[in-house]
Amino acid sequence: MDLQLIKNNMDQENIKKDWDSRGYSFGIFKDPPGKIWADFVHKTDEIVVLAEGEIEIEIEGKSQQPQIGDEVFIPANVIHTVRNIGKTNNVWYYGYNV
Repeated sequence: MDLQLIKNNMDQENIKKDWDSRGYSFGIFKDPPGKIWADFVHKTDEIVVLAEGEIEIEIEGKSQQPQIGDEVFIPANVIHTVRNIGKTNNVWYYGYNV
């Protein structure tokens, strides 16, 4: 079995448990290179963690490129965009404060 796959699954479960304890949902996006989720606004706080690949997150016009495992907080009611800036598919986790 692929050790990287095992590591990712363990990280996924740990993140899911942590987010649940903090009142956040848990979901997964898998995006191809060039995919853009543009100009979203949610009525609740959101958190994002990159699991594989590369990502750029723009929050109210300020861009950042988190590393794998970095948690990014997106406050409620702010405009934000998520882009796969890599040459391969990416995987990122997202959760909404519920």
